Amino acid sequence: MAYASHIINHSKKLRSNLIRHDQAVLVRWFSHGGQSSACKREDVMKTHSLGHSPSEKERVFKYVAGSHASSGLSKNSFSRTTMRLGSPMGGLLYSRELSCSQVQLRRGFASDSGLPPHQEIGMPSLSPTMTEGNIARWLKKEGDKVTPGEVLCEVETDKATVEMECMEEGYLAKILKGDGSKEIKVGEIIAITVEEEDDIAKFKDYSPSSAGTGAPAAKGSAAAPPPKEEPVQQPVSSPEPKTSKPASPPSGDRIFASPLARKLAEDNNVPLSSIKGTGPDGHIVKADIEDYLASRGKEASAPTSKTKDAKLAYLDYVDIPHSQIRKVTASRLLFSKQTIPHYYLTVDTCVDKLMDLRSQLNSLQEASGGKRISVNDLVIKAAALALRKVPQCNSSWTDDYIRQYNNVNINVAVQTDNGLYVPVIRDADKKGLSSIADEVKHLAQKAKENSLKPEDYEGGTFTVSNLGGPFGIKQFCAIINPPQAGILAVGSAEKRVVPGLGPEQFKFASFMSVTLSCDHRVIDGAIGAEWLKAFKGYIENPESMLL
Repeated sequence: MAYASHIINHSKKLRSNLIRHDQAVLVRWFSHGGQSSACKREDVMKTHSLGHSPSEKERVFKYVAGSHASSGLSKNSFSRTTMRLGSPMGGLLYSRELSCSQVQLRRGFASDSGLPPHQEIGMPSLSPTMTEGNIARWLKKEGDKVTPGEVLCEVETDKATVEMECMEEGYLAKILKGDGSKEIKVGEIIAITVEEEDDIAKFKDYSPSSAGTGAPAAKGSAAAPPPKEEPVQQPVSSPEPKTSKPASPPSGDRIFASPLARKLAEDNNVPLSSIKGTGPDGHIVKADIEDYLASRGKEASAPTSKTKDAKLAYLDYVDIPHSQIRKVTASRLLFSKQTIPHYYLTVDTCVDKLMDLRSQLNSLQEASGGKRISVNDLVIKAAALALRKVPQCNSSWTDDYIRQYNNVNINVAVQTDNGLYVPVIRDADKKGLSSIADEVKHLAQKAKENSLKPEDYEGGTFTVSNLGGPFGIKQFCAIINPPQAGILAVGSAEKRVVPGLGPEQFKFASFMSVTLSCDHRVIDGAIGAEWLKAFKGYIENPESMLL
């Protein structure tokens, strides 16, 4: 704290530039030997106006002083400390006490490790639900020069493959996670960059330390044993009575074992006297019997398990690894079904007029060179207009309030080989059918190519899922896509016989079944029915959508 107070009292720059928020913090400390090269960086002089409370200032400067002490720098060598606030959409920088939502860049400087200034680049968080990602491929190799804006690698997130750009100029010294690396946690270090080309060779055998100071793990672990010798000796003395207790049961004639362990031992003819118990007070538990059987390699299991193993031997199967989008989709849908009170409303809509209007519009599109309009495009437009007419369904639930959206953004479910994607058509109620058709086709193609960006699928307020046109499904119930409050499941159109005007007259008409899944916390039954009534009106009188 003495060093931190000295900095506050004597540095006008630090007094006027304290951290405004905790999204990202860069703490730099320099020795006399490394100061000149580090000060060449232009961003050292770029600081933002800050406004923390005294307690937060004290916490930050405690961390600076602690880092200063742990790095082995003397008071004379501690010459400068600069803090920089990163941009939420850029390469966010942060200390080990604070987290970031995008790219992690941790800058380390040489002290006792002998390493030059460098940056540890962490796995970025490229979507709100991302906890881990995969490296698809590196577009730069070790030794290459990198400049701001250049693409370093392609990262497979939970929703798409996203390009990760470089934030600062330098050289790619070490790639820690190569092409095809899987399940890398957000923040885990994937690469090292340096400022000088001559420093690349010094990171040939580099491995990140657990302390995050940039020193190799071997040297970081060497400093750990001395302070830990005394605390370790005290806990060792307390378990000694526990280790002496298991030795007492063998001295007696009685063997203590759980009922399940005794039953398993009897079924497999295992003498309990040959088993050493690991349970409380030396009791023999089921796991001890199973370990004994596994170590002895005895193939004496219960008759039921023999039958089960025999059946499994005839199965032929392939284990398919989970993709990132598959795992996230599974977790979100499980959360939806467990926490959202679903109910379902189904209605049949006559689509004869809709089909006639579509034919007329497609004739005009072909004449002008535009793309054909599908039934799904008309459904999206009708759903968007119905949401504008019944805005209660264009909402989401929170613990404190119901949020009703002014924008009508429709997510469209698209099935691909990698899983289910839901790209968004923004302000669908304000767009023409031609624009909707173009956007749907473009986003569907990007989804199949696994090249969707976060802005392509985030921010939806309602979802449409159509299994009728592509697959001929007559009717189904879809699971709500949280945090939305509704999803429309669209079935196929089929011809039906309907009564005519006379007693023995009839006619044919095409009907399409749609089912609205509602969150009952947000959409009451009457509100859901009102929305379906508005939707049916637009489908059966499609000319009204053009007004």
